[in-house]
Amino acid sequence: MTDLTERAVRPAPPAPAAPVRARRVTPWQRAGRTLRALATLAILFFVLFPVLWLALTAFKPASEVFSTSVVFAPTMDNFAEILGGASDLSRSLVNSVLIAVATTLISIPLALLAAYAFSRFRFPGHRAMLLAIVATQFIPGVAIALPFLTLFRALGLIDTHLSLIVVNLSLVVPYVTWLLKGFVDGLPIEIEEAARLDGCGQVTLLWRMITPLAAPGIFVSVVFSFLLSWNEFLFPTFLARTEASTLPVALMTLVQPEGVAWGPMAAAGLLVMVPMLALSLLVRKHFAQGMTMGAVK
Repeated sequence: MTDLTERAVRPAPPAPAAPVRARRVTPWQRAGRTLRALATLAILFFVLFPVLWLALTAFKPASEVFSTSVVFAPTMDNFAEILGGASDLSRSLVNSVLIAVATTLISIPLALLAAYAFSRFRFPGHRAMLLAIVATQFIPGVAIALPFLTLFRALGLIDTHLSLIVVNLSLVVPYVTWLLKGFVDGLPIEIEEAARLDGCGQVTLLWRMITPLAAPGIFVSVVFSFLLSWNEFLFPTFLARTEASTLPVALMTLVQPEGVAWGPMAAAGLLVMVPMLALSLLVRKHFAQGMTMGAVK
């Protein structure tokens, strides 16, 4: 009797799974994959080859600069020439770092406050103001270079770090505000309402709630803010002479009457690229999230 009861309650063994058939790849699909792989390799070649060649030229001795050989004895002579040598660019490098860092440190808090105000508050003219901020990005730099030059000449700020920081802020803050607004739009407002019910003030709310939640977007904004300031060429050309000259402008001093100093030029170009590559690697995990968060609600 016990054996019959056990057989009655014992679950039936599972049915054998149906065999999985291998998906057949047609010749057209195989050809499409091959073409996509070739196209990807071609894009990578055109994007990465100039960077690789620049890096190779930066470490080539003067006798090998015009050769196409990739096998040579590397040297640091080109870097020594632009950092303390005959074509010293160390002051311009320090100026670029100071101006880019100062612009980033000032622009991010200002842009975050503006983005939060445009995202959470509805005040008269907020749409028109936001549109005006975005519209400033469509104004050519050449159109406002002369007014800035006249203004700073009257104030006695030509060839100063302050003038370049102010100009960079006028370029960076509108863009970063627009970027951060899209990100703040994607943050749930229920978290802020719960924090206010717990007695959290506006300043504390921004510092302890919004800033941590918006960290990926802030990281992306830091990258773009530093990038825009670091690579700016037009305004330092107008507003800087020697004391506040930045590295992108100082590169033009390597174009001499007897020819271009390609070795030092490549070394200086590598110095311009290294900070951005390092900063991008640090924030790569947050980059995609910061660019897409808030795009779709």
